[in-house]
Amino acid sequence: MTVTVLLADDDALVRLGLRLMLGGAPELEIVGEAADGEEAVGLAEELGPDVVLMDLRMPGTDGLTATERIRERPEAPEVLVLTTFHADEQVLRALRAGAAGFLLKDTPPAEIAAAVREVARGRPVLSPLVTRRLIAQVAGGESPYARRDRARARLASLAEREREVALAVGRGASNAEIAAELYLSVPTVKAHVSRVLAKLHLNNRVQIALLTYDADPTATTWDDPA
Repeated sequence: MTVTVLLADDDALVRLGLRLMLGGAPELEIVGEAADGEEAVGLAEELGPDVVLMDLRMPGTDGLTATERIRERPEAPEVLVLTTFHADEQVLRALRAGAAGFLLKDTPPAEIAAAVREVARGRPVLSPLVTRRLIAQVAGGESPYARRDRARARLASLAEREREVALAVGRGASNAEIAAELYLSVPTVKAHVSRVLAKLHLNNRVQIALLTYDADPTATTWDDPA
């Protein structure tokens, strides 16, 4: 399968470097380049790439706003964020907006190519461990208690088995590991994950992990809110 990629970065040299790095990688095809977020949104709709490799800091419409607008559309491409900061608050916001993960700009070329292939297959490249480190380092404006209560209420809306699957996803378990743990088939786990995403209006497993962390950052289980 050829994975089509749209590059979005305001630095022409960065775009050239990415094109050179990814253009010769097996199964990857660069289909377009955008110099700002507005152009990225338009090209994502026009070209229909599988993955948008998105810089966050661009003039005009920034990468965060572009990510939100791209991901809110039906059959949206996956967005893989590029950043120079490991714990940038905007990275966390991008993940909540539906980005499939993020990479540092100094990531080795082979790892960038592998990450693009992974997100194209619906596999986030950001592990729950890294997600938790980001959350722990970023001080948001909202009270953590309010965020916790809201997250617990959302998880409580799930059926018991769906909630068990969601919590396992939050721990970083693969579908096969969840199937073994809960004595289910892998297709059944996939069906539960799909229902969790639909019921909670989430885009991917990273957002499930964020939600379960919000519900309780210190444990893998939690009690329903009173």
